[in-house]
Amino acid sequence: MTELAKGGNAPLADGVPVAVELRYAGGPLDVSALLLGPDGRVRSDDDMVFFNQPTAEAGAVRLEAEQRLTIQPHALPPAVDRVAIVASCDPEDPARTFAEVKELSASATQDSRQVVFPVPPMTEGERAAVLLEIYRRGDGWKIRAVGQGYASGLAGLATDFGITVDDDPTAAEPPAPVSISLEKSGRVSISLDKQDRELVVTASLVWDGGSDERREKGADLDLYALYVPAATALRGSVAAGTVVRHGHRPEGTPLRTAPQTPPPPAPDESGKTSRWRRKAKEPRPEAYRPDETNAVYYRRLGSLDAPPYIALEGDARVPGRETIRIARPDEQGYVLLCAYSAVENGDGSFRGFGAHVEVTDGRGSTVTVPLYEDHDFRYWVAIAFVDFTEPEGAAIRQVEEYGAPDSEERPVLHLDGTIEMDAGPMEFKDLEP
Repeated sequence: MTELAKGGNAPLADGVPVAVELRYAGGPLDVSALLLGPDGRVRSDDDMVFFNQPTAEAGAVRLEAEQRLTIQPHALPPAVDRVAIVASCDPEDPARTFAEVKELSASATQDSRQVVFPVPPMTEGERAAVLLEIYRRGDGWKIRAVGQGYASGLAGLATDFGITVDDDPTAAEPPAPVSISLEKSGRVSISLDKQDRELVVTASLVWDGGSDERREKGADLDLYALYVPAATALRGSVAAGTVVRHGHRPEGTPLRTAPQTPPPPAPDESGKTSRWRRKAKEPRPEAYRPDETNAVYYRRLGSLDAPPYIALEGDARVPGRETIRIARPDEQGYVLLCAYSAVENGDGSFRGFGAHVEVTDGRGSTVTVPLYEDHDFRYWVAIAFVDFTEPEGAAIRQVEEYGAPDSEERPVLHLDGTIEMDAGPMEFKDLEP
């Protein structure tokens, strides 16, 4: 038997079915599976396996019992990149959470080989969780221990992965506000009324300096919001929020397609219009360059009343809080929240400064995005990615990607929502008052 810690992975044997089973104490849980593409989303609602829809892909994924699934990875089509194994509380009992579930574990068995994931306790109101992922790696398959909880329950989790969830006609009140702290690489969705012109999402960089010694050396951090408006955003083949290599050129389908009027036919030498003239040779496209002006920070404060509808409240030069306010969610595409530490601050890590990001929806819900790694001599960190292209709200992802050692080049947020580190401009902040 192989035991996996959270985030750990193990290879699977080729061509052998995988039996996945939950074990726990404390009450009933439902098990389900999501078949996901390379973009991390289902292709249609048929890609969810649960008690009302017990099979997918001609039985390649099958619900055998309340707590047991059988998966045949070798029988899945190339369009399926991974299968997420989900556990959820009874949707008819809104008071029940994973805090009541004890000794939860998920096992995956192939013949005599078994992998077990003892799930860490969930105590922040989670009602659904992705426990395991079976995913492609090269020509084979592997399994990963995930353990990411959702306070919004199975409906919120399903929406996060692209499944359309019917509104409950008996619901009399909106969902209660939630407070959640993301795990490493975690992701959560929040509901937003994108037609509410009064709605403002706030994103704050919070830090305490770490220690008296650290504060004396210098602890001035700066919050940056790199953004792509919905009008220019693309949905590409690489999932938004993914960190890409240098030289990435974004391609994809525009989220919004502007109508285009074809140019009139060119007149020929006689002055008459001809539809049969040879097409002029198109100029060679220039090398792609990202828009480096799409950033709100202490030198470019932005505006809530005009594009980009994103504004920084002010520059805090001592430990505390810097806050960016985001209005008009219907006009937003992607937003990347980054932090910068000037060279004059010394070589302490962002985590050593006590830094994290807090995102609130203006309706009482708060998502905290912590840092988990210590890296000295890093002056940039991309902390959180906010995807406003979600139909019913926004998805927030913990990124925690650091710039290269001693690099002062800003990250770049591409039109397709991908992230490229050490590819933007360099600016040096004057720390003198």
